[in-house]
Amino acid sequence: MSGIKPRERTAIIQSLRAGVTPRIGLEHIQVGRVNEVKALIEDLDNICQGGSAFRIIIGDFGAGKSFFLQLIRYIALEKNLVVLNADLSPDKRLFASSGQARSLYKELTRNLSTRAHPEGNAMIPLVEKFITEQRRVAEQQGVEVERVIKDQLNSLSELVNGYDFAEVIAAYWRAYSTDNEDLKNCVVRYLRGEYSTKTEARRDLNVRSIVDDNNVYDYLKLLSRFVTQAGYKGLVVNLDEVVNLYKLPSMRARSANYEQILRILNDCLQGSAEHLGFLLGGTPEFLLDQRKGLYSYEALHSRLAENSFAQIANVTDYHSPILTLNNLAPEELFVLLCNIRRVFANGDEKKYLVPDEAITAFLQHCSQNIGEAYFRTPRNTIKAFVDLLSVLEQNPDIQWDSLVNKVEVAVERDENALVTVADHKNQAQDSAEDDELTSFTL
Repeated sequence: MSGIKPRERTAIIQSLRAGVTPRIGLEHIQVGRVNEVKALIEDLDNICQGGSAFRIIIGDFGAGKSFFLQLIRYIALEKNLVVLNADLSPDKRLFASSGQARSLYKELTRNLSTRAHPEGNAMIPLVEKFITEQRRVAEQQGVEVERVIKDQLNSLSELVNGYDFAEVIAAYWRAYSTDNEDLKNCVVRYLRGEYSTKTEARRDLNVRSIVDDNNVYDYLKLLSRFVTQAGYKGLVVNLDEVVNLYKLPSMRARSANYEQILRILNDCLQGSAEHLGFLLGGTPEFLLDQRKGLYSYEALHSRLAENSFAQIANVTDYHSPILTLNNLAPEELFVLLCNIRRVFANGDEKKYLVPDEAITAFLQHCSQNIGEAYFRTPRNTIKAFVDLLSVLEQNPDIQWDSLVNKVEVAVERDENALVTVADHKNQAQDSAEDDELTSFTL
């Protein structure tokens, strides 16, 4: 097999040791999820053809949701789609009134990625690619570049704030042609949602609208239309850790965010959105909890309910808006650990730190002590295996069989600690919400 680039090797090992998903080199460790990947590839093809997609990826903590979302992100970039990527958090939401939604938009646009710029920060290259193409068209037709830009972006006027968006892009051309770096920076600030007041934006760019908490989704639709004008196939919005909406202590805040999800869902499934897809990663309780989860919002419950006929037939409906990640089979986890071993060895079988029987023994210990969770939520198992290989790499005189039991026991202890902390957090949130409901009723 071909070798692995040192940069990819380092990124994969460091990410797995920290229990997070690597941003590069995913192809070296990906296993399983064949049907799920096929379903998402169909969605990406639909976006490329002018359609839309909406998926909520459901899985337990450590089940591989983030890895799966990053894999789809990688495939989307290869299909010449633009990808926006962000993790939701208490200060980054879909809808808010104190700047949290605009913070999410700023994070998304900072992480804007294209095939040529997979690491993010691709807003300026995106705009300059559009400008360069319109400049070429203007030279062929013998007309002003700004006129061509406005004609090309005329379709944006039918969208909310589309006229101002087109004016801002035209302003970037004026800055580009006159080497006005200050005006360029103003345009980039606007496109990234960094203006906090309309007065400031009007002074710098002569526009009357800015990105705020109430129109984040509208600007995402503008971006999806713009990236197609720039020569890309569409826009994919990749949102992970959506469980943070479920954890919001305020019932009103949760309902407002769930209403925004409903709006996005309706647009995508009804065909109102074009060249646009949303992928949301969440846990089962985020979906199923009828008190605080998506199922607590009746309109979402009816739209996201599982296919009853698929339940009767004991099969999976891969066309449903909800895509639940199947458990990794023990054989797939074995292949995954083999792939990690190969990454450590830079693809050279002669440099493997442990033999196949060591991986088998490691999985047997995991199965006996952790149980079924070792392949249902493999994050801790993978992290422990990477730690094992790291120790063996630095201490070649140590035998692997003297470490397996101790490493595995540490994994089990960590899992129990995490469960205890999560229980305390949930109890505190439930208590706070009960207080809110009581005061609201009174």
